[in-house]
Amino acid sequence: MAEKPLSSIGKIKIVTISQETKKSYLDYAMSVIVSRALPDIRDGLKPVHRRILYAMHRLHLSHHSSYSKSAKVVGEVLGKYHPHGDASVYEAMIRLAQKFSMRYPLVQGQGNFGSIDGDRAAAMRYTEARLAKISQEMLANLDEETIPYNDNFDASLKEPKYLPAILPNILIMGSEGIAVGMATKIPPHNLKEVCQAVIAMVEKGKLETEKKQIHPEKLSLKEQRKFIDQLLKINPDEIKKYLPQFDSDITLNELLEYIKGPDFPTAGAIYGQADIKDTYTDGRGKIILRGKAKIEEMSHGKWRIVIFELPYQVNKAKLVAKIANLVRDEKIKGVTDLRDESDRDGIRVVIELKRNSHPQAILNNLFKKTELETSFHSNIITLVDDVPQSLGLKAILVHFVNHRQEIINRKAIHNLKATKARAHILEGLKIALDHLDEVISIIKKSKNTDTARRNLMKKFGLTEIQTNAILNMQLKSLSQLERGKIETEYQQIMTEIKQLIDLIIHQKKILIKIKGEMKRLIKEYGDERRTEVFPQRPDELLEEDLIPNQEVIITITREGYIKRMPRNSYRSQRRGGKGVTGMTTKEEDKISQLISAEAKDRIIFFTNKGRAFAARVWEIPEGSRQSKGKAIINLINIDTDEKIRAILVFKKTTEK
Repeated sequence: MAEKPLSSIGKIKIVTISQETKKSYLDYAMSVIVSRALPDIRDGLKPVHRRILYAMHRLHLSHHSSYSKSAKVVGEVLGKYHPHGDASVYEAMIRLAQKFSMRYPLVQGQGNFGSIDGDRAAAMRYTEARLAKISQEMLANLDEETIPYNDNFDASLKEPKYLPAILPNILIMGSEGIAVGMATKIPPHNLKEVCQAVIAMVEKGKLETEKKQIHPEKLSLKEQRKFIDQLLKINPDEIKKYLPQFDSDITLNELLEYIKGPDFPTAGAIYGQADIKDTYTDGRGKIILRGKAKIEEMSHGKWRIVIFELPYQVNKAKLVAKIANLVRDEKIKGVTDLRDESDRDGIRVVIELKRNSHPQAILNNLFKKTELETSFHSNIITLVDDVPQSLGLKAILVHFVNHRQEIINRKAIHNLKATKARAHILEGLKIALDHLDEVISIIKKSKNTDTARRNLMKKFGLTEIQTNAILNMQLKSLSQLERGKIETEYQQIMTEIKQLIDLIIHQKKILIKIKGEMKRLIKEYGDERRTEVFPQRPDELLEEDLIPNQEVIITITREGYIKRMPRNSYRSQRRGGKGVTGMTTKEEDKISQLISAEAKDRIIFFTNKGRAFAARVWEIPEGSRQSKGKAIINLINIDTDEKIRAILVFKKTTEK
């Protein structure tokens, strides 16, 4: 790089354009990655989400307070922390409040915050918001030196680098973002399952030290006191360097016993446990999602398909329009009516079918040709100490436990400083009360406050802090009545100091504390998972391996209803017995065939049209003795006027 002397426009530096372009591009890329697009591993938040929560916290918009205009929150975020467009802030806040986007919304919204049909939220001047109750678990202990602070964009204020986050939010909330040269897509998870996995990890955990780190509990009492004094003097941001770090011997398979897979707010179903495991191994993978639908019988021999759950991030209105277009173009045949009957109680899309249609075949076409079946491409990239990394499930949870360990240590050291300072003042007050008359006399004889301060310090060996506390006491407090209160408080303070030192020295107690936090989260916010997980993909379902090969009875009626029951549902009747209640059918319907088989046998149905259909016995719907069963048209694709004339059972052991 050459440099020329000063000219009329200042100092000129000659640089190679390729080098300058490369440097500028990398600076821009890292700015987007760190400051906008990727979540932090510790609190699972991007800067805009963190700033929204922090601004609402500073505005005292807790879940106990009344709602405030969204425009006020957006203005607070823009003016103090996030110098970007108001639309980006408001859209981020909208997502935090949407129940169909967030498994556990961090913001409570009042007004129109959009819909699953893709309707846009109302303008920020019309909506109101406040923090959800669960957000307090992200902001707890914020003002106890638990986190580092950075300057805001104009260095006029401080903002948190990350939040204390008791909540394992990186997995629970999920995240999406596109940076320069990389993108992240983290699915949401069930709080109860994630917290149980953290507990299991801690139980198999261990504390390891690096070069500058030591195990405090292995020190002598004298060394421990010296170690504590050292921690009280250093910058809180450096505390982590001096303490052992957490790791765990738990395996991924053991974690998968607790975390079954992602848990989406719109429920649905996931197919393929192998894909889930691949995702959790290195952070990347494709998860197949399906909505849920059921086939219902209507009057006059008609059928309908009812869709009641959708895959995550599928627009319901676009899905209905897509189905309508497929019916219009005759790519899906047999549909007579399509209605969206969804309301505040849930999703209900009704597809009515012709009398001679095949419901199961049409439903399979819907999965194949619409977004009723889709895929979620996971790419778990997060910031670890401002460096983007692709992480698997175990690494994410280890980082979270280390984060909580650091926060609890910082809080304990902050409280230890405060309690030691208070104990120091109480010791001075005790000296003053022991020599009350003399203290009052010195104060009365002193010309001014500074003279009284010097005289008290000289006479009783007090520090300036202790002396100021004595001089600030009101005369009414300088009585024997206050002695008991001061003595009681001093004993409480000393007990608290001992407990805090014990917590810092014995880091395993911090791990026990983390387990307690997870148990409390489960108790307060835990719920059952919404998204069902199936072991195989839709095109390779091998549920037979999971089915017990028990003996069953199959009944078929003349009207085409079929069911299977365990063979022990029937028992031989002894003399004088009354028997058991039998099957309920329509008046004109009768049982035509009764077959004994085993669950894994193959069964062949022969119809009056000369066609044959094969199925597994376990695929036949199970029913009770009294139920009439399900229409056989749901099991095999026969016409409505087609009847079963013969059945042949092939034993699994005889198949070649």
